[in-house]
Amino acid sequence: MAREGEILVGTQTVQIPSGTVRLEGDLTVPAGASGTVLFAHGAGSSRLSPRNRYVAQVLQDGGLGTLLFDLLTEEEAEDRAKVFDTDLLAQRLMAATDWLQEQELPEGMRLGYFGASTGAAAALQAAAALGPAIGAVVSRGGRPDLAEPYLSRVVAPTLLIVGELDTMVIELNEAAYAALNTEKDLAIVPGATHLFEEPGALEQVAQLATNWFRRYLGR
Repeated sequence: MAREGEILVGTQTVQIPSGTVRLEGDLTVPAGASGTVLFAHGAGSSRLSPRNRYVAQVLQDGGLGTLLFDLLTEEEAEDRAKVFDTDLLAQRLMAATDWLQEQELPEGMRLGYFGASTGAAAALQAAAALGPAIGAVVSRGGRPDLAEPYLSRVVAPTLLIVGELDTMVIELNEAAYAALNTEKDLAIVPGATHLFEEPGALEQVAQLATNWFRRYLGR
């Protein structure tokens, strides 16, 4: 990763310490980025999630930094209890946030969270714990209901994105939306199912997320 004055620019593979483990990650900071978004992937996924990597590329094209990293080690990912342990996932996300704040990022750079599925619950739980340190949260097809005890404490502006045909998850997101006491929005992507695999659906997710993060993480 090259330097541009005080700003680190480019892409690098990183290892993030969290307790006794080290988590693999990919950090990308475009020139002039005003914010960096940490990704919390869903159950059964990893930093290599094609959907999250597509959204990350759109964010990068929009002038935002991204950190995609594995919330679990390869061995832990085989343990179903850990995959759905949102307390553990939130702790890992906060560890990655602490690590990122220690890097030589531009002064005043704001941080946001993008969570998918169970990762959205971890993102909201971590955002509740870290307060104003997190500038914005976006949930894609998320399970924010799994973070129900923490939702009223989230202060970061939060966007919940759900597919129109993902009816059960819409209900869960509507309940979470009602519990949030911060600036918030619930976006329903027409014709989309849970994974946003329909033509143009993921593009809409990426654009909604980019607009939200640019609005709240911009200078």
